[in-house]
Amino acid sequence: MKQRLASKRTALVWMGLPAMLWLGAAALQAHAADSITEQGNAYLQLMNEMGGNPADFNIDDGRKLWGEKRGPMHASLQQCDLGLGPGVVKGAYAQLPRYFADTGKVQDLESRLVTCMETLQGLSAKEIEKAPFAKEGGNSTPLENLALYVAHESDGMRIAIPQDTPQERLAYENGRKLFFYRAGPYSFSCAACHSQSGKRIKISALPNLTNAEAAQSYATWPAYPNSQGVARTLEWRMLACERQQRWPAPKFTSNAVIDLIEYMGVNSNGATLHTPTFKR
Repeated sequence: MKQRLASKRTALVWMGLPAMLWLGAAALQAHAADSITEQGNAYLQLMNEMGGNPADFNIDDGRKLWGEKRGPMHASLQQCDLGLGPGVVKGAYAQLPRYFADTGKVQDLESRLVTCMETLQGLSAKEIEKAPFAKEGGNSTPLENLALYVAHESDGMRIAIPQDTPQERLAYENGRKLFFYRAGPYSFSCAACHSQSGKRIKISALPNLTNAEAAQSYATWPAYPNSQGVARTLEWRMLACERQQRWPAPKFTSNAVIDLIEYMGVNSNGATLHTPTFKR
């Protein structure tokens, strides 16, 4: 009897061994991923502390473009109203998106720049929006350079996106609904990755964008992702996320994109902007 019980115990140990080995391997793999994530975060932190971001060139080019007379009207953008009055750039990005009475829309930085380029300089919005983003590793577009310049003028300032008008409150609510909306062949939503703290895809930590943690991401755009080899804006980030969800690509400066930015931006209110930063 004792011999049979011993044999059964031995058999159970051997039967459980694969599970124990799998759990051990999974734990080691998770530890390795955590270590790589920490190393990657430490690298990015060091790069951001050292300064000398390649996006500084975009800022310089954008500053020149802001004052350059262009388009059929041979005019600069120095009278462009970004929400704080004609020509006021300092602090404007920290309060975008916002409602503009002249267009009757809630606009983010890029859509507002397109409006100014169209109304002040006579440039075609259709042509501007045809190719608003640089190709991976390519040269930034004039619109991207302008966005980098304007955004950097709010560097170090507090995010204060208004919710004063019905249009702004509606944009936030629509952004919230879209954030949780599941669609596409894999029934994905933004919330699938960004509604809980402590989640990760491979080595990339995923910020929770439903609360104040949103600022960890929002407050650091525009940015220079090393994987892209070119500076990128929030509009590009939104389009890239929706592509990864296998959603149909939304139109540049569409209400859907701006509403999502509104939702994340308002959730980040009170945080300090740091832009441009390095990203993976």
